[in-house]
Amino acid sequence: MVVGIDVAKAELVVAAGRAAPQAVPNNEAGVRELVERVAALAPELVVLEATGGYELVAVAALAAAALPVVVVNPRQVRDFAKATGQLAKTDRIDARTLVLFGERLRPAPRPLPDAAAQELAALLARRRQLLEMRQAERNRLQQARGRGQRVVEASLTKHLAYLDAELADVDNDLETRVRASAVWREREDILRSVPSVGPVVSRTLVGELPELGRLGRRAVAKLVGIAPLNRDSGAWRGRRVVQGGRAAVRAALYMAALVATRRNPVIRAFYTRLLAAGKPKKLALVACMRKLLTILNHLVRTGQHWGQAPATATA
Repeated sequence: MVVGIDVAKAELVVAAGRAAPQAVPNNEAGVRELVERVAALAPELVVLEATGGYELVAVAALAAAALPVVVVNPRQVRDFAKATGQLAKTDRIDARTLVLFGERLRPAPRPLPDAAAQELAALLARRRQLLEMRQAERNRLQQARGRGQRVVEASLTKHLAYLDAELADVDNDLETRVRASAVWREREDILRSVPSVGPVVSRTLVGELPELGRLGRRAVAKLVGIAPLNRDSGAWRGRRVVQGGRAAVRAALYMAALVATRRNPVIRAFYTRLLAAGKPKKLALVACMRKLLTILNHLVRTGQHWGQAPATATA
């Protein structure tokens, strides 16, 4: 049996078998009731969608009860529903769609990150929020300069100072947490040994890409969203594109690859060779991101630093 759970802010809608979907409140008491109901069914798979954090408590409780829970991409589920002809969308319909999705595709349950990894990911997300707010306030400050704007300018300057202080506190917390873990510390040291990889990139990879070093180079590139995807039909050959994946990791790798085209000898030579072959700069930069990720994946898997592995120059 597969159980589908549609997650909303206020309630959790549970569907299983041919019974009518039932809803429980999305709070502590409701989650306890949910776990009891699902455990009584002894399901082979419990499928939920990622809903921006509203699913975390339910997923943690289900996993703690040793139930085979998996969190899937909502875009994939919606595309699956359209492919089956289901265009309507309600919470109960979505719960039934999750059941069908689990029965047909059988997504593999993955172990949940531990509490320390979740805290690190939350800090990284908070850092991105602070950076976005700081940039927005800087833009407003540029527009506010001039006569009649002194009060607004003073307010913006004060808020920018507060955001800078908050950002420094988050960076200190990240440094403390990474250095407190021997495994994370070793992994960050390996990543930081690569030219162009700084503290922000290394901590993003540690917190947002725990699969680094465990997957093959093609699988990890596809997971991040920088693997070229085919678009062919019959004799027609479309352009290869990259899409999906983990946006935060992809953004960090983009900045690292941009620096690597000037500071990293392996990536610089690769980038120059692609440009000489007539490749567009954007395409060449994405290829450098993929090559840099391949090198990082190899070093983390082998536990070697930059320059120690003979395969580094040809990875």
